[in-house]
Amino acid sequence: MRPFIGITVNYETVNVIGRATNLGTEGQDWNYLAGDYVYAIERAGGVPVLIPRCEDEEDLVPLLEKLDGVLVSGGHDVRPLTYGERMRGECGPVVPERDAYDVFVSRWCLEHGKPLLGICRGVQIMNAAFGGTVYQDLEKDGGFAAHSLINSPRNAAAHSVAIKEGSLLREIFGPSLMVNSFHHQAVKDLALCARAVAFSEDGVIEACEFSGGHPFCLAVQWHPEMMFDSAEQQKLFSAFVRACGPDHEGARQ
Repeated sequence: MRPFIGITVNYETVNVIGRATNLGTEGQDWNYLAGDYVYAIERAGGVPVLIPRCEDEEDLVPLLEKLDGVLVSGGHDVRPLTYGERMRGECGPVVPERDAYDVFVSRWCLEHGKPLLGICRGVQIMNAAFGGTVYQDLEKDGGFAAHSLINSPRNAAAHSVAIKEGSLLREIFGPSLMVNSFHHQAVKDLALCARAVAFSEDGVIEACEFSGGHPFCLAVQWHPEMMFDSAEQQKLFSAFVRACGPDHEGARQ
């Protein structure tokens, strides 16, 4: 049986989507997701299931119980209050409702042993959910070079990452990897259960593995789903879907 993989979605309270597409009407909010995530899971052999943002996060539990794994997708900046800081001017737009939803889903999956994969914002919100912090802006807050390289095609590699020995990520990719880069925030102080397992050339944490849950609890800072023509990047999704298969403890009955 193909594993069911839940994917968290973006949430928007402003009707920009409806206006741009001539759908709906003023006053509506939106749950939405880029198709790249769906296709990457589908190509890896999983059945993608979008996890809606509910008014009460507890209403998601019956769905989460039926899923074989969860992908925490990218999106808006993480709200600094999520990790105990005051917002400064360098932080971009935030969506508090999505932060609460992603924190709930991440913590529930860790506590219940569900395989977890985070992408871009995913590594930031997972680290924050488990007790870590985030750079509000890599350049202004951390003194790093720009990592939001929006002038580059989404599937084009922008820099390399070095991957630590003894990590799950190293088993998947080997010692190094070329990746794309579309972020201005990143993991700062690691959660107690987090281990940094990949770094950019200038020292930005590019991947974390988290203990205390399923053995596959991994998040990366780049966007492998956008590198749709890369067989190398697809290895991450294939490894994730395999970990979500029928043999893993707690798999859907």
